[in-house]
Amino acid sequence: MSDYRIAILPGDGTGREVALEARKILDTISQNTNIGFEITEIACGGQNYQQTGEEWAEGSFEFCRDEADAIFLGAIGHPGAYLPNGDLAGGSVILGLRSGLDLYANVRPVKLFDGVMHKVHGKFRQIWEPEMVDMTILRENTEGLYHSLLKRASNRAQGMPEYAIPDVEFPDLKGEVVYDPRPISSHGTERLVKMGFEICQTRSGAPLDGTSRVSCIDKSNVTRGCQLFRRTFDSVANNYPNIATDYGYIDAFTQWLTRTPEHYDVVVTSNMFGDIATDLASVLQGGMGMAGSGNIGDDHAFFEPVHGSAPKYAGMNKVNPIASVNSIQMMMDWLGRKHGNTEILDVANTIEQSVSAHLSEGKQLTYDLGGDASCSLVGDLIAQRLAKSLSEQ
Repeated sequence: MSDYRIAILPGDGTGREVALEARKILDTISQNTNIGFEITEIACGGQNYQQTGEEWAEGSFEFCRDEADAIFLGAIGHPGAYLPNGDLAGGSVILGLRSGLDLYANVRPVKLFDGVMHKVHGKFRQIWEPEMVDMTILRENTEGLYHSLLKRASNRAQGMPEYAIPDVEFPDLKGEVVYDPRPISSHGTERLVKMGFEICQTRSGAPLDGTSRVSCIDKSNVTRGCQLFRRTFDSVANNYPNIATDYGYIDAFTQWLTRTPEHYDVVVTSNMFGDIATDLASVLQGGMGMAGSGNIGDDHAFFEPVHGSAPKYAGMNKVNPIASVNSIQMMMDWLGRKHGNTEILDVANTIEQSVSAHLSEGKQLTYDLGGDASCSLVGDLIAQRLAKSLSEQ
């Protein structure tokens, strides 16, 4: 029996619903393999802040850092829940973990499964052949425009003093002026880009031509930070002569991404650009309800669906749980690679196969994919399919 300690942070809104489906997958794995999970659930988020005055209980960050082998987060964000300084209540959870655990890479697989339709002009239709959309985007996760917010959240999570932005004067500007610094370092870029090339080595290349390719997306024709990002990219790329390189400015990339997604294999970019581009890319895979993610560092990782708490759907058992299932799939892949456990890697593959088989039937889909199935029903059906496949192995 291999036992791993998993922290589940349901969070707010629909995050609490999809966290149930994530745990359902973990329970299915435990019941049908030799892999066991010790699960600790931690209440957190904006709603918890309104009810208790705390974003999460004291010691929660330390538990995630020192005790958990992996972390799952449902979603953060509750209407009207803000801290006295104006920050979103619950930010110490998601942003505190990213910064405090040095989870420098936000990894977003973008894959279109057979049977998933796109909603364009009010109608569901198949635009791309499924095999033409299969890329991984890596967004730098600790620097850039989010750096100050990340540091504030990290300091709160660890009980440290408030982080202050250095004073800068803009004498040519009039009226109230606020600003967010955008620091980009060669160290932060280097480790992100290196992970991108390492991931590229595990893939089968771009759908268009099978070429193993890492694309650097920046705005180096304008900003100094992006110029450093590109120089560092080139330096790392020299260590991977068998992998092709590719470049694009972020504004042009948003066009190319939606026009010719089959060109892309692995993409690396900075924090804010990656935040925007990955949400756009989720359209290629059927929407945010399909988009899982991993926040990954050298020693720690947490995994989350990227759709947010969706307050208007909270309590309706309506949202798509597949983003959470895909996030658990990523968790298993990460745990398997980190610990050299081939059984967990096999489980990760089986989860993906179970999701693929469910979607290809096209029968029980949630509203965002053109169906009317409930969140829990879709979770049940995928878990049942997973259990059958694991029991037969």
